[in-house]
Amino acid sequence: MENVWLGMGSIFAGTLRDVAPIVALLLFFQYVVLRRPIRNLRKTVEGFVFVVLGLALFLIGLEQALFPLGEAMAEQLTSPAFIGAESAGKPRWFDYYWVYLFAAAIGFSTTIAEPSLIAVAMKASEMSGGAVSSRGLRIAVAIGVAASIALGAFRIVTGTPLYLYMVIGYIVVVAQTVFAPKWLVPLAFDSGGVTTSTVTVPLVTALGLGLASTIPGRSPLLDGFGLIALASLFPMITVMGYAQISERRSQNKQGSEEKAPQQKEEN
Repeated sequence: MENVWLGMGSIFAGTLRDVAPIVALLLFFQYVVLRRPIRNLRKTVEGFVFVVLGLALFLIGLEQALFPLGEAMAEQLTSPAFIGAESAGKPRWFDYYWVYLFAAAIGFSTTIAEPSLIAVAMKASEMSGGAVSSRGLRIAVAIGVAASIALGAFRIVTGTPLYLYMVIGYIVVVAQTVFAPKWLVPLAFDSGGVTTSTVTVPLVTALGLGLASTIPGRSPLLDGFGLIALASLFPMITVMGYAQISERRSQNKQGSEEKAPQQKEEN
């Protein structure tokens, strides 16, 4: 128990040390450059205290729960007894189908719950006047992350190099950028960044490291990382695809509405 409290204390101290430069920089510009007092100083101090406490508790949660959970799930899903490799011999890539399904499910669910994506989706819906649905954008991004994590798990199982997936993926992104609505391209690129945040990264990283550690012939250092890169890439594809489909439906609906009065006049 004493070791647990010492570990928590070190995490709190490390978090305070990491936040200190940010606080010092803000105070320098506020008092030295701008030469103005901080408005609502008490609330600002309380906010920084909550930031430190929240970050520290989040890091403790990662260490105590999310990382061990992801590694445990990967170890159980890839065990020879579970995939039937004990009786069938060396497992093949399609014997890990539960791993792919779990990877897709964990990618979708964590993305839907991602606070940064919720904030961006709300602002995008507000600024577009409802042209971009907050829920639709979140689902499109979540589908992209789910596909990327499943594909990343397949890459770890098969041992194929990461750069092949990245090159092909960015070729698709560049092609979509040419044809997608121009106003949505920056949002699509931002969507790839906001997915790799506080909820998604810990579980995805733990899953990748767990898979690379338990699958024979894989290196955690060489094969365990790279899922986050794929998780940042595929949402761009799905968001621009969602925009292209929505625009096509809107054009078809508008065209049908314009044709309806003309048909009535002819009749």
